[in-house]
Amino acid sequence: MDLVSKYQGVVGRVFGNDSSSSNDDSYVERLLDRISNGVLAEDRRNAMSELQSVVAESRAAQLAFGAMGFPVMLSVLKEERDDVEMVRGALETLVSALSPVEHARVSKNEVEPALLNSDLLSREVESISLLLSLLSEEDFYVRYYTLQLLTALLTNSPNSLQEAILTIPRGVARLMDMLMDREVIRNEALLLLTYLTREAQEIQKIVVFEGAFEKIFSIIKEEGGSEGGVVVQDCLELLNNLLRNNASNQVLLRETMGFDSLISILKLRGSTYKFTQQKTINLVSVLDTINLFLLGNQEADPGKDTDRMANKTVLVQKKVLDHLLMLGVESQWAPVAVRCMALRCIGDLVINHPKNRDALASKVLGEEPQVEPALNSILRIILRTSSMQEFMAADSVFKSFCEKNPDGQTMLASTLIPQPHSMIHAPLEEDVNMSFGSMLLHGLTLSEGDGDLETCCRAASVLSHILKDNVHCKERVLQIDLEAPTPSLGGPEPLMHRLVKYLALASSMKSKDGKASTSGSIYVQPILLKLLVIWLSDCQRAVQCFLDSRPHLTYLLELISNPTATICVKGLAAALIGECVIYNKITESGRDAFSIVDTISQKNGLTSFFLKFDEMQKSLLFTSAKPALPRKPLTRSTAASMSDFEDVDEREATDQKNENHPMLGMVLDSQFVFFVKELEAKIREQIVEIYSHPKSQVAVIPAELEQSSGESDGDYIQRLKRFMEKQCLEIQDLLSRNSILAEDLAKTGGNVSSQIEHKTSGGVERLQIDTLRRELQESFQRLETLKAEKARIEAESSKHRNLASKMESDLKSLSDAYNSLEQANFQLEREVKALKSGGAVPVPDVEAIKAEARDEAQKESEAELNDLLVCLGQEQSKVEKLSARLLELGENVDKLLEGIGDDMGLQDDDEEDEED
Repeated sequence: MDLVSKYQGVVGRVFGNDSSSSNDDSYVERLLDRISNGVLAEDRRNAMSELQSVVAESRAAQLAFGAMGFPVMLSVLKEERDDVEMVRGALETLVSALSPVEHARVSKNEVEPALLNSDLLSREVESISLLLSLLSEEDFYVRYYTLQLLTALLTNSPNSLQEAILTIPRGVARLMDMLMDREVIRNEALLLLTYLTREAQEIQKIVVFEGAFEKIFSIIKEEGGSEGGVVVQDCLELLNNLLRNNASNQVLLRETMGFDSLISILKLRGSTYKFTQQKTINLVSVLDTINLFLLGNQEADPGKDTDRMANKTVLVQKKVLDHLLMLGVESQWAPVAVRCMALRCIGDLVINHPKNRDALASKVLGEEPQVEPALNSILRIILRTSSMQEFMAADSVFKSFCEKNPDGQTMLASTLIPQPHSMIHAPLEEDVNMSFGSMLLHGLTLSEGDGDLETCCRAASVLSHILKDNVHCKERVLQIDLEAPTPSLGGPEPLMHRLVKYLALASSMKSKDGKASTSGSIYVQPILLKLLVIWLSDCQRAVQCFLDSRPHLTYLLELISNPTATICVKGLAAALIGECVIYNKITESGRDAFSIVDTISQKNGLTSFFLKFDEMQKSLLFTSAKPALPRKPLTRSTAASMSDFEDVDEREATDQKNENHPMLGMVLDSQFVFFVKELEAKIREQIVEIYSHPKSQVAVIPAELEQSSGESDGDYIQRLKRFMEKQCLEIQDLLSRNSILAEDLAKTGGNVSSQIEHKTSGGVERLQIDTLRRELQESFQRLETLKAEKARIEAESSKHRNLASKMESDLKSLSDAYNSLEQANFQLEREVKALKSGGAVPVPDVEAIKAEARDEAQKESEAELNDLLVCLGQEQSKVEKLSARLLELGENVDKLLEGIGDDMGLQDDDEEDEED
């Protein structure tokens, strides 16, 4: 075999200098010789047993077996089917050759024998066909070891085995038949199918065609649903492989079997609701299955989501929302992994689905008399949970509920009613009887006393979803006034002003143990800034409320220049200031858009201001912001970490650097990043517009403009005109300089040093360069116009030259006709003379005839010549005009007309010579 010879070369290069390897090679070779050439059956079986043992324990023996043993083993499997013990031994030896040696020490550059052996065996199509044929053998262990061997092959060389199985008739069907075999065989076949269907779509189609859905749910039911063992996990993994990004398979399952079997797995059984690790994995797996139906085929056209909407509708009709609320909201003893996955499924279930949103809004949880709306319970999770992952999952429910749902946003905003002063500092445990809005406002103001703004920023995130793209809700929330923490600190203040105060307090936020908070302060300010940016967007009244307190703008300008603030905080603060410019309709001096831009220029500088946008756009958070991707498939390899799910994310979040914190990824999601990018473009454009067209102010008329005594009205008017012309020129110069400066700042951002702002000479030079550039462009345009006109005139001149040549040719033809007539006349004269000399016949008066003929010819010639001369006169005038224009363009007219008519002149001269 060619592959064997290549394999021997690899083994020789890698292990050729190892003396122990040489011993193993010789030992393996002797055992293979005994198996191939042995006479006694017992001796051959013993050799097979010894070979299996040494291959299972030695990497060198695995390499040696790969170089020499495959032909021997395949020969045994093919030709000795009747000797079951030898077939078992051969299969077990092959499994050992393809399985890594666990206790062996492996260097980084050392070849893995199991991978080489798998690659060698999988390339032989006949060997795969031979193994699949063994699945029909009656012996249990033959089928069992065959499935183990195929699984090992698929683990090490998945692509090769998948291609080989597809080329074998009924290859996949034979594996599907194993699902109806004894339990151990069934489990091995199930594991093999999960590996086969992860990537291969063709195999997925065949598996579904062979009745995979019915067999999967039959096994799950037999194993006890979510209470079952790892077999249920394998079944769900296989099911997810068949449904992931495959709309046709999803429709097939929905229309044939329905969702009842799937939803039944979610039902919690037993009175204690005990959650083992395997039960947690099974529940997360089935929740992952439901999520696949909710997401549909993400690789298809986003506009074609009919199947996805149908999945959502049918799932809610089958009461899946009740089970999700039980797992995610009511079962607080459930593992965090289960609760988070259930909450995310609720969010995906209601997003862009009006009926499902209404169903969620109408759900109530608990038992009489302690019942409350489901949205209230989810809000309580957001405000109380100690798990960051659970907060993010619950927050996604409100984000999905409020997405393109103005009625739902208005319904939630209508409940925002401040509580009495006595309830302001009440603990969270006393919020059971509060409405949704009261609980939210309570969370916004609860943490003010102890300086921990964690709960406040969580409530602010929910409020941002309620206000997004809803001007009515924004204006309604503007009317909310909060009582001062203590009566001595003054009267009520707007909610927006309180949030700005919390934004300022967040920079010095302390944790409950008195230490400076590290992770919390990273995302508290961004969340509060995001809320304010969403609030002020396209809402003039919100901008006016924000600017009612002068310190607000001052604080933001200080924040964007604060060296300790993060790039994200500076960029969002700049965006908030920019909104105060573009959505500002205030006419009062000091708070209008021009005054704000002027303040920015004086305190920070426009270059530094725009630089914050550039830094934020280049940050990792902005460049890596993408639409939410589906979670990675849960497999056996990833399920091992499920027991530590509650703690792993928290530890990772604590260890993350500022820019990699998961909470910042939630704040700067793809939608908000796109919104900020559009907002930045509007801000730059508006500032350029303001600088180019400053606000009009009442001018103070100088004293010298008053009419002097004794000055006539005419002189006074002339002096005013000169003054106005001078002022207009100065104003235009200033406007041009301002426009150039603003455009330069808007385009280059931070690429220009801030010192340029204080150098007026730079602006003058730039204006001069721009003026010269415009003049150069105008000169080029004029030159192109002249070139085009020159080409047009040359074309007309050529046309007229051709016409003149034609007329000269006609004149020549007329002259030839006249000459012919003269010759005929001369011939007649000679004939007359000859007749006269005969004297017999009376001769007519030849001279009279000649005179008459000459007169007629002359008349005709004169008429034609007159017509020709008129035409020539007209053409001559055109030629003279064209000559004058060519002279203006710098062309040499004589040179252009040189040679015209020379040929005709020469011809006429020749004819005259001939006549002479």
